[in-house]
Amino acid sequence: MPTAPSAAPDVVLVVDFGAQYAQLIARRVREARVYSEIVPSTMPVAEMLAKNPKAIILSGGPSSVYEEGAPQLDRSLFEAGIPVFGMCYGFQLMATTLGGTVDNTGAREYGRTPLTVTKSGSTLFEGTPEHQSVWMSHGDACSAAPEGFTVTASTNVVPVAAFENDEKKLYGVQYHPEVMHSTHGQQILEHFLYRGAGLAPTWTTGSIVEEQIAAIRAQVGDKRAICGLSGGVDSAVAAALVQKAIGDQLTCVYVDHGLMRKGETEQVEKDFVAATGVQLKVVDAQDRFLDALKGVSDPEEKRKIIGREFIRVFEQAQAEIIAEAPDETPVEFLVQGTLYPDIVESGGGTGTANIKSHHNVGGLPEDLEFKLVEPLRQLFKDEVRMVGQELGLPEEIVQRQPFPGPGLGIRIVGEVTKDRLDLLREADAIAREELTAAGLDREIWQCPVVLLADVRSVGVQGDGRTYGHPIVLRPVSSEDAMTADWTRMPYEVLARISTRITNEVRDVNRVVLDCTSKPPGTIEWE
Repeated sequence: MPTAPSAAPDVVLVVDFGAQYAQLIARRVREARVYSEIVPSTMPVAEMLAKNPKAIILSGGPSSVYEEGAPQLDRSLFEAGIPVFGMCYGFQLMATTLGGTVDNTGAREYGRTPLTVTKSGSTLFEGTPEHQSVWMSHGDACSAAPEGFTVTASTNVVPVAAFENDEKKLYGVQYHPEVMHSTHGQQILEHFLYRGAGLAPTWTTGSIVEEQIAAIRAQVGDKRAICGLSGGVDSAVAAALVQKAIGDQLTCVYVDHGLMRKGETEQVEKDFVAATGVQLKVVDAQDRFLDALKGVSDPEEKRKIIGREFIRVFEQAQAEIIAEAPDETPVEFLVQGTLYPDIVESGGGTGTANIKSHHNVGGLPEDLEFKLVEPLRQLFKDEVRMVGQELGLPEEIVQRQPFPGPGLGIRIVGEVTKDRLDLLREADAIAREELTAAGLDREIWQCPVVLLADVRSVGVQGDGRTYGHPIVLRPVSSEDAMTADWTRMPYEVLARISTRITNEVRDVNRVVLDCTSKPPGTIEWE
């Protein structure tokens, strides 16, 4: 994850030891209105300190502190005078590094666990009940705190479930305060930030806008930029933010690649321009994209082809924009609506596995001629929506369900053709119409409609046997796309969607529901 711009507020570093909750920790810190960044545990301590953090949080992780090859931290981190808060593995690592004892007792705690606070007036626990429920996930236990630390909580299994050293501003808990199952977890985290580290809750949506406007102006200077509008929330907010920073130095390019949903091209051409006053250039590239995708079924290859063709179209648009105004400054920058989850899932930022190549990340060609401007790169989706509201974008744009940059190209499992796109567009439009009519737009984070183009199923339509395609409904609920659960939609709404799709969309004779959470499944099928 990139460092904060020069105008950024105090930063809290979240050191990731491979925890499934590292991104959630960063989000919880931001919810406390304090800016946070995630760094890998492999980063040298000197580099962490060079970021001038005002506090450091050590995440959990799957390792055991005493096993060979387990992630470690140099003791100098705890001697730098910076407040540190260890959670789970981070707690145990702090304990062993500073002379405490962590044992594999064979007594494990997983899930919801009763915690007893043994020092109610402590920095972390003041104002919280003596008995509270926390979320545990460990097989080792701290049996002795390091010298100078006060034990402030325990469980039936773990004698040292929390400790504190106010003099050195070092704190730790064995559990996961960042998850909602820890009933007072956010309060404990805020106590560390406000009381232990002495930070103020000053990082707001307004400050994000101010910081990014300053950073964009510093980066772009008097040069010109283009922004690829996809019709989605991310690119719209990124474009509005950059336009506010540099005005008519920005030209937005909308690529009509034929992979959009029904009616979305018209929405971009009218509603977004009306809301922002941005200069918009529309490029008809439908044939180009279909030709490039011909015969391609592999999802990673499709993403990379779509990303590559986007850039090539932008380069063409760049040449045309320059030709239209040859006396003006060059077009050197490309604005993208890349978000932090895009970076994480593409294997960037924290050394995590590559789940899929995002079109803005892994799908970019190596010979890219543009310098990138990515003002949302450090944000989660809900934060992007708040920035959009701060910028005055209309609700129809800000609250729009997320839609991937590669569009319907990655919602067709199989080769992308014009006929398949037309079929999926109609099915998707029906699903969206019924969800809106049922008042479910806010309850459902998004509902990808997927065409299983390479699958056929037997059906009976019009008293005859049919051999049609299945359509998959993927309704999910989420805050930030890092995790998601499938939405329990009313049966009557599902029935209406299924009936209409099978009645109104040719070559479709079956509608199925995807009831998989994330993890293990991603939100998109490809």
